[in-house]
Amino acid sequence: MVTKKPKVVIIGAGMAGITAANKLYTSAGSKELLELCVVEGGNRIGGRIKTSEFVGSRIEMGATWIHGIGGSPVYKIAQEINSLESDKPWECMDEFLDEPLTIAEGGYELNSSLVDPISNLFKKLMDFAQGKAIEENGVCSEFVNGCIKNGGLSVGSFLRKGLHAYWGSMKEQEEVQGFDKWTRKLLEEGIFAMLENTQRTYTSAGDLETLDFNAESEYRMFPGKEITIAKGYSTIVESLASLLPDGLVQLGRKVTKIEWQPDDGGHNQSLDIENGEGTMPVKLHFSDGSIMYADHVIVTVSLGVLKQGIRDNSGMFSPPLPRFKTQAISRLGFGVVNKLFLQLSPNSDELDGSDAMRFPYLQMVFHQSDSKLRHPKIPWWTRRTASLCPIYGNSNVVLSWFAGKEALELESLGDEEIINGYSTMISNLLENSKHLNKSKWCNGHTNSAESSIKFDKVLKSQWGGDPLFLGSYSYVAVGSSGDDLDTMAEPLPKRSNHSINSKGSPPLQILFAGEATHRTHYSTTHGAYCSGLREANRLLQHYHCIDI
Repeated sequence: MVTKKPKVVIIGAGMAGITAANKLYTSAGSKELLELCVVEGGNRIGGRIKTSEFVGSRIEMGATWIHGIGGSPVYKIAQEINSLESDKPWECMDEFLDEPLTIAEGGYELNSSLVDPISNLFKKLMDFAQGKAIEENGVCSEFVNGCIKNGGLSVGSFLRKGLHAYWGSMKEQEEVQGFDKWTRKLLEEGIFAMLENTQRTYTSAGDLETLDFNAESEYRMFPGKEITIAKGYSTIVESLASLLPDGLVQLGRKVTKIEWQPDDGGHNQSLDIENGEGTMPVKLHFSDGSIMYADHVIVTVSLGVLKQGIRDNSGMFSPPLPRFKTQAISRLGFGVVNKLFLQLSPNSDELDGSDAMRFPYLQMVFHQSDSKLRHPKIPWWTRRTASLCPIYGNSNVVLSWFAGKEALELESLGDEEIINGYSTMISNLLENSKHLNKSKWCNGHTNSAESSIKFDKVLKSQWGGDPLFLGSYSYVAVGSSGDDLDTMAEPLPKRSNHSINSKGSPPLQILFAGEATHRTHYSTTHGAYCSGLREANRLLQHYHCIDI
């Protein structure tokens, strides 16, 4: 009698799923021991890694950066497959070498004497929050310890207390001159808010008041510089998938329900009766009505999809996930970050093909959304965008990042509405700037009320509305902790003994991988990669293929 091989089904062909499949398939002896399959609801592999092209340049719609090259497994793979060099221009290929030009609403350039003290303050505060060793300074020593004693502190409230402590420690300063509608304090608050908005896109927390302070110091970065991948982030996933045989990854296979057998003394006999392939404990239902049985399922869907699954009572898991798992899913944060690419529209009469017109790396300071001083025609959804910069030095494609409700609003807007809104906003910011020859970009009207920066095309990501993701990446929200990230990684059914011969329901029926299951590298591709390895190794150890 031929013994059936245990079947492993991986749900999701993003970084975590493909990494797990690669490890399981390439490990010595595993091909003879395990049957392996990856099912992906979309029409491509990569998940939240999605390299694309926009007017001749390679860009990233999702994951963009290698966050530190020292020890990063993503960097190592990129080196091995020669993805760090390309003849074709790519996003951030020069790592933003230009000094930023900081402009306040109304077209006022801010010099370093205004910007640098607030930037340095913000960096010191974030370094402290992230547990980095910083020099003793008056601001932190006066108020930090008091902040930490208060339970439930958010990064947002910590930062604002830091700003107010800074103001309290400063002697009365001379008021700024020549800034209509701006005082020194309003400018400092605007600069600080701009830096907060950048932090929102780093963390995906739409409001930093929801980002937990205590957990921030657990997050780990790899040392070294942060870089983009010349040939595209997608080459990393494609390289891992290239070792898998044809047919192992099945696209367009959306799982709608996962039936499993909890270890509570009960036993779902229906799975055994219907199966016909032994006693595989997990039954997967697909959107096309088909079913598949498995001994082990590695779930790599986003935290956003899991949140919807428990919130809507959709029956994604049957029986429902145990309380310890649903509580962790509920408490953790999962935000939306989107990217907006715009092609600048040059005045064709004044540009020839050799002209390398450089748009500045803009940092944008706005009046607060509730301020009566704000320009009425600048759209609200642009006001919490921190920067607009070329994707590389002389590119005519510029990029902004959005987070939270502004990122969701961006998804709902048509191209023309985006172009008009951005043209109004940028024209207001640059109306007095000496750093940009606007006649090249403004239909001939320079330094007048009619001047208007124009754009030809736009391309935006839409992670919030994509039903396969429902957001971008996870963060530790106030009320949550790193323990919840560890809980996310716990397999089901939960038990201390996962040996093959243990009594009760079969072990390791549902395993979880993905960036939201890694305690110190959540929100990153390398976190997803490491989680895929972790769950593959868990199964390989279970079947005594490896010793850990």
